[in-house]
Amino acid sequence: MSTEPTALAAALASFDDLWSPRIVTRVNDYDVRVAKVAGEHVWHVHDNTDEFFLVLEGELEIALREPAGERTVLLPRGSVFTVPRGTEHRPSSPSGASILLLEPTGTLTVGDRHDEVPDHVDATTGHALEP
Repeated sequence: MSTEPTALAAALASFDDLWSPRIVTRVNDYDVRVAKVAGEHVWHVHDNTDEFFLVLEGELEIALREPAGERTVLLPRGSVFTVPRGTEHRPSSPSGASILLLEPTGTLTVGDRHDEVPDHVDATTGHALEP
C-alpha cells in the first residue's frame, strides 16, 4: 500500500473493468475498494461480514432478500448503505456507477454462497491498484 494520498477519481480512471474492484488502501484488517459497475451483479451472501457501499458517481440499486420479503434500496450519489451479514443481496446499476466498498481483507466479491457467476462479474478478493 502506498503511504501517499490516493485520489479516488484517478484510481477509478486507471481501469475500465466492471464489477472488478481495486484496493485503494487498507484500514486495519479491511480493504477499501473502488469499482465501476453497470448491469447486475449476482445474488450472493457474506455469511460472516457486513458489506459497506458508498456511491461515488451514478446510482446503485441493491436488491435484498430479507425475512420480511424482498426489497430494493436505491442509493443515489453520495449515499451509503450497509448490507448486514447473512443477507442475500444483488447490487445493480442500470446506467452505471462508481462505488467504494469496505470489507475485511480477503472477502470474495461473490460472497460465501452465490448464484452462478456471469462472465461480466469478476469473482475476486480485489485487485491491487496499479500506479
